[in-house]
Amino acid sequence: MELSLAGRRALVCGSTAGIGRACAVELAALGAEVVLAARDARKLEDVRAGLDGGQGRRHTAIVVDFSDAGSVEEASRALAGDGRPVHVFVSNTGGPPGGSMLDTTEDQLRSAFQSLVLSPHTIARAVVPGMKHAGYGRIITIASTSVKSPIPNLGISNAVRAAAANWSKSLAAELAPFGITVNNVLPGYTETERLASLLSARADKSGVPLDRIRSEAVSSIPAGRFGRADEVAAAVAFLSTPAAAYINGINLPVDGGRLGTL
Repeated sequence: MELSLAGRRALVCGSTAGIGRACAVELAALGAEVVLAARDARKLEDVRAGLDGGQGRRHTAIVVDFSDAGSVEEASRALAGDGRPVHVFVSNTGGPPGGSMLDTTEDQLRSAFQSLVLSPHTIARAVVPGMKHAGYGRIITIASTSVKSPIPNLGISNAVRAAAANWSKSLAAELAPFGITVNNVLPGYTETERLASLLSARADKSGVPLDRIRSEAVSSIPAGRFGRADEVAAAVAFLSTPAAAYINGINLPVDGGRLGTL
């Protein structure tokens, strides 16, 4: 089974924390040269400095804000213009705020659509020509189990991540003839800053102690615990490798069995 990414270049967005950072670490460990992308230059440098740099690889970083179309366009031009293909594109960014669907404003939906659909689309259009030329490409979107089963009080995420998942599915059919696969990884409850923020907000709104909120969330998971960012990253890393060449157009939950659907 071919799991090496030696000679491959991987762009990982949202790579200064949580699942994005874990993905960058895992892809570097498999031999990829990693391009880190996020908003904070200092944090990017901290992550870059800690990546496996064996085999003479030089990991790099670009500052980009997925909520800003101009920033994304500038980063895309840089990626397309440097003459080196990106073989793996991990589309990942911070999730939208919680709240009910009806209380969501039009501006909030537009902002989420920019970050979760339009920005990845802009970057994909920049890197896919290089993938086609190389005859190898992997586009992996970090989504949510809400793609398969909407999560209460996450109205924006439920709506816009479903759009992002179907964006991926559409690309999967279009790009498969070129040796490019497009898949979605759907994390469940994962120990990240976002999960901590969502649970804290739920506790504040309900008046229920945070420990009880956490316990109730854990009790909904057959595995009996929250996931770790590196466990999600392991799934992303496998989908990035040559071994996963015939896995295309899927939603892969990484949730400890919590989803009630197949």
